Amino acid sequence: MLDRRAQILLKTLVERYIAEGEPVGSRALSRYSGLDLSPATIRNVMADLEELGFVASPHTSAGRIPTSRGYRFFVDTLLTVKQLDRVEISQLEDNLHPDHPQRLISAASQLLSELTHFAGVVVASKRKSPAFRHIEFLALSDKRVLLIIVTPDGDVQNRILFTEKTYTPSELTMAANFLNQNYAGLTFDDIRRRLRDELKQLREDMTLLMTAALEASSEALSESAENYVISGERNLLDSHELASNMSRLRELFELFEKKTLLVQILELSTHAQGVQIYIGGESGVAPLDECSVVTAPYESDGQIIGTVGVIGPTRMAYERVIPIVDITAKLLSSALSSH
Repeated sequence: MLDRRAQILLKTLVERYIAEGEPVGSRALSRYSGLDLSPATIRNVMADLEELGFVASPHTSAGRIPTSRGYRFFVDTLLTVKQLDRVEISQLEDNLHPDHPQRLISAASQLLSELTHFAGVVVASKRKSPAFRHIEFLALSDKRVLLIIVTPDGDVQNRILFTEKTYTPSELTMAANFLNQNYAGLTFDDIRRRLRDELKQLREDMTLLMTAALEASSEALSESAENYVISGERNLLDSHELASNMSRLRELFELFEKKTLLVQILELSTHAQGVQIYIGGESGVAPLDECSVVTAPYESDGQIIGTVGVIGPTRMAYERVIPIVDITAKLLSSALSSH
């Protein structure tokens, strides 16, 4: 819908505005666009772009700034994505390491924030994951038993069970063997269904021990599962566009606290391929009207299990943020799958 000349001028305007944060005038467009056009011609093209809704004129300046529609056309049609430098890629690779699965989610969120200077967010989709990989019992005293749970990610959780009777070491070994052989790798929903039938065959005191163990395991794993991590929200205070509207900024921070709406937006990208970009009002959430959200799904062993993303002002360096989000998602997928 735009001819080549208008596209070059729009691309130049968006890039200058992202770099400098000031409305862009015809003189700057003439200097940076590489086009041999008179100021009058540039002004005419700008007037056409304004009429089409791609740029707007702030009242205080003769220059123009991109609108959400202008950013959208820029991102979809004109953007040249930059390659990350080797140092940044190494920083991501070193910190998203499969040896620390329980730290991967929070590490990814922090790295996104550090590399973009915006808010980094990671959401883990609620999914039917295996309840445990392995369980052990260890007698502590007469009626105290240490429950050791090894999670599917290799994380180890400990819980103390207070029992009504004293169990012998052989009874505890038998109970652990029964749970590991029959229930390891199943989801808690599956376990609860089978429990009703299978535990009837055991002595009542063993049933009590195993039921308590599975309840404690369920609690421990739900506590350790971080479904939503956000880092670097304070970086948004440094954005002039956002910090100049304190009531909107307050709404944005309330959105981060409530999480539900934000999680819904981020989970949309689990149904899409690759990087998704929501500019301004496209997210449908009022506090994000002056923000852009760049997201990408990540997976484990071929199954999409969550989303990584960056939240910042619409005036962000998309050519840099997009590859950071994309590579973070891929490295997180690799670390989770190799584990």
